[in-house]
Amino acid sequence: MLGSRILIVEDEERLRKIIKKYLVNAGYTVYEAENGEEALSIVTLKDIELIILDVMMPVMDGWLTLKTLRKTSKIPVMMLTARTDEADTVFGFDLGADDYVSKPFRARELVARVKALLHRNGKVAATDKVSYGELKIDLQAMRVIVMDEDIILSPKEYELLIYFINNGNQALSREQILNRIWGYDFEGDDRTVDTVVKRLRKKLLAEGKRINTIRGIGYRFEIN
Repeated sequence: MLGSRILIVEDEERLRKIIKKYLVNAGYTVYEAENGEEALSIVTLKDIELIILDVMMPVMDGWLTLKTLRKTSKIPVMMLTARTDEADTVFGFDLGADDYVSKPFRARELVARVKALLHRNGKVAATDKVSYGELKIDLQAMRVIVMDEDIILSPKEYELLIYFINNGNQALSREQILNRIWGYDFEGDDRTVDTVVKRLRKKLLAEGKRINTIRGIGYRFEIN
């Protein structure tokens, strides 16, 4: 799946699997963790774009996990808890939570709130249709159109395009792109990125000019 990468941190396996099922069906890529320590390890290895974080967990609870995470990361975090005390909610927001969902909850509502939170942070969901000038993308159908013509992209070209869109107007280093699209254990080099960017630009025709080269750094996708 090429949707945003979401990490579910929940010690109750049954609930974790239910949440995962709905998110995967909505087009997201989902990772799982049973506690805070495991979650922080995953965050260092994967390009996680949103975390659903349970409060009451063994080993490391949600509060400590969030506090630790916020020392180095601004990844959007949705707290998940059975506790409904207003003081707990305020405490969570003070620590840096972005949203708060109380148990029990409706899975579809959770997915809707995930989508809204990703949008607020500049991410597109796998069920969206987006357009930039003559470039139109149906993320659910994985269809790319330029000047009313269907464009055939390889899986890596498509994933790179979505990564550019999710980070529109931001400078992305070749190392960032390499790690996100090919993974940290990829044995290639920066020239792999340049080769795929060159192919993507050509296939996007006139809209390929949106991919600007930043000398000595990498690339930036212009969405304006």
